[in-house]
Amino acid sequence: MNNLHGIVFAYRSDPVLRELTANRNTSSIPFGGRYRVIDFALSNLVNAGVGDVGLIVQSNYQSLLDHVGSGKDWDLSRKRGGLRILPPFSYSGGVHGDTYHGRMEALAGVVSYLERIRQDYVVLAGGDLVLNLPLANVLTQHIDSGADITVVCSTRPQGDPSKCLYVTVGGGSRVNDVSIHPAAPVGYESLDIYILSKSLLLSLLEHCSTHGISSFGVGVLQSMIQTLKICPYFFDGFAPRLHSLSAYFQTSMALLNPAVRADLFDPGRPIRTKDRSDPSTYYSPESKAVNSLIGDGCIIEGEVEHSILFRGVRVEKGARISNSILMQGTVVRAGAITNYVIADKNVTVGAGRMLMGSDTYPMAIAKNAEV
Repeated sequence: MNNLHGIVFAYRSDPVLRELTANRNTSSIPFGGRYRVIDFALSNLVNAGVGDVGLIVQSNYQSLLDHVGSGKDWDLSRKRGGLRILPPFSYSGGVHGDTYHGRMEALAGVVSYLERIRQDYVVLAGGDLVLNLPLANVLTQHIDSGADITVVCSTRPQGDPSKCLYVTVGGGSRVNDVSIHPAAPVGYESLDIYILSKSLLLSLLEHCSTHGISSFGVGVLQSMIQTLKICPYFFDGFAPRLHSLSAYFQTSMALLNPAVRADLFDPGRPIRTKDRSDPSTYYSPESKAVNSLIGDGCIIEGEVEHSILFRGVRVEKGARISNSILMQGTVVRAGAITNYVIADKNVTVGAGRMLMGSDTYPMAIAKNAEV
C-alpha cells in the first residue's frame, strides 16, 4: 500500500502512569515481556504496506529514540522516506506556547513535513494504543465509502469515558454525533485513529491554525460533522486503553489469556520490536513457573506464577513472584516476595523483602530503584 502515509503522535507523557512515565513518554512504556507500546502503531502501519512514517515527539522521548532508532527493525530505514522523527524544535509556538494541547497544534509544528508527503492519504494514529489493526482494510473502506474522514471505533469500549471520544452512527453509516469525555460511554468509542486525504488534512490544519483550535476532536469532528462525511470503521479486537496504572497492569495481565494473545499477536500481522540477541532463559531444577510470560535471558531459580518477566530478569532461590510485572534487568533476591507489583527496569528487590499491592492498585517501583 504505497498511497498511505503514517503520522504517529508519540508526544504524550501521561502523569497518571506515575513511575512508568517518570523517565519516558507513554509510547515508550515496556509491554508484554519484550515490546514497547509504540511497536503496535509502527507494526500496524508496516503490515499495511506503509513505507513513510512521521513520528511526532515532544518530551521525555530519549527512551523512545533509543528504541526505534532508524526504524530498521520495522523495515523503515530507507534512503527516501521511511521513519522520520519530528521533534518539538520544529515547532515555532502556538496558542498555548511551547506545549502541544492537541493534535492540530502538534500538526501545526510539522506543516512543512506534511506538505512534502508523497501519498494521497494520511492516517493519524496515537502511539500509545495496544492493538493489532488490519489497517489495509480501513483504507479500502475509506476509499469505497467516499468518506472525508474514517474513524476507527471499538465495538466493545474499554477506555475511561472521561478521557475518550465517542461517536453515534445514523443512516448511511455516517457519524451523526460526537461526544468528548462524557461521564459514561455514548455510542462507539473512537480509537483515535483517522484516515483522510492529504489535501483535506492541510485544509483543516489551515482552518484550525487561523482560528486558534488545537483539538482534532472539537475543531474538526464536532464542529464539522454537518459539512464533512465522517464514517466509522468498526474494530472488534483487543484494544485496551492505558488510562491509568491499574489499566496498564490489567491490560498486561490479560496477555496470560491465550485467546487475547492470539488476537493481539496474529501471525498474519506480526508485531515487530527492536531486535536483541539474548541467550535462552535458564530454569534451575528447583524453580517453578506457572502461567507466566518469561522473556529471553532470564535466570529463574525461585517461583514465578501468573506474572510477566521481561528480558534479563533474575529470580533468586527462594524468591516468589506472583501477579507481577518485572521489567528488563530486574533482580529479586533470595527469599523476597512480590505480589501485584510493577517493577520498572533494573530494579533490585532485596533479600527477604515482601512487596504487596492489589489488582486495582498495584505497587509500582521506579526505574533503577533498590528496595
